[in-house]
Amino acid sequence: MDTLRAARYPFLEESSSFAESQSADVDSLISSQSYEDARKRGVGRILEAIRSYEVSYVPLMSSEYGRLMEVMSYPYARIIVSCLNDRFLTRRYALAESVRMNKLLIEESAVTVAYIARELSVDAVSRDGMLMMHFTDYLRLSSRMKSTDWKLVNSELFGGRVYLPNEKFCRALQNALQDRIESEIPLSVPDDIKAAVLKDVKHVEIALNDMKSRYSSDGIVSITEFPPCMRALLAGTQNGLNLPHAGRFALVSFLHALSMDSGQIMALFSKSPDFDESKTLYQVRHITGELGGPEYTPPECSTMKSYGICFEPDVLCEKVTHPLVYYRTKTHSKKRKEPAEEKE
Repeated sequence: MDTLRAARYPFLEESSSFAESQSADVDSLISSQSYEDARKRGVGRILEAIRSYEVSYVPLMSSEYGRLMEVMSYPYARIIVSCLNDRFLTRRYALAESVRMNKLLIEESAVTVAYIARELSVDAVSRDGMLMMHFTDYLRLSSRMKSTDWKLVNSELFGGRVYLPNEKFCRALQNALQDRIESEIPLSVPDDIKAAVLKDVKHVEIALNDMKSRYSSDGIVSITEFPPCMRALLAGTQNGLNLPHAGRFALVSFLHALSMDSGQIMALFSKSPDFDESKTLYQVRHITGELGGPEYTPPECSTMKSYGICFEPDVLCEKVTHPLVYYRTKTHSKKRKEPAEEKE
């Protein structure tokens, strides 16, 4: 049994076997002082999901004790999320756990990645360092990826299996784990366990409600000072309308330039009817440069016009050439007026 692998990927069967070999069970996890670290880490997993869409990796797992605490923190987190039974939190938590796995898998050998894929019910093989999955699994896991790079016709097939570079294979497995967690939560939690974990449930609930209230507020940035194009695009997302790709790119890059983080931007898009949390997070991080690529800036006014996303330009629009210049002009003008208004 590879206990380090069990701790790195606590959803594996060998993780459960490791816990059983240490006589770890739910009753001990909930009530024993010996598992206090596991409970703290379990709550931490959820809070990280709420705040940053990603569960961190704990590197200090050289001891069997540390590995056991990491393994047991996973079921504890699932219990807390199940007690809250909030669909938004469930999806966010599932995504955060799967993003964590994706990052860890990049460092693994092809043999290990294929092993974990099979644990996630993906028909996968590793041959000479190459990773392949059956085309039916590929179609299922890539269906939400809109880039033409993910089209089956643009992939290499060998005997019914799709060859994938390691990065794309791991990205597909991210979807597999996310789907599994979402399908398994909420767990059926007995009333006595709910009572025992109530304090941690309340802790997470406060953090969740705080995040929701902040992201639903117009106080994140001065939206009233947005140029008409960005106000229209933002209103579209808030009213559940589908934005064209160019509109999404323009809005995300604009909001990022105003120092909004990925979580805040994601929250604004969450009301769109075609909202896919995993896909949208990937797109947002791509545009903001968080994936290691370039950090994109908003398109100029002339480009906005050519894309057909310049809406109801006002007098100031005629004097500027960029949406950010519009915003800064408006906010600076407002600041200059405020002292005068206070004097009166």
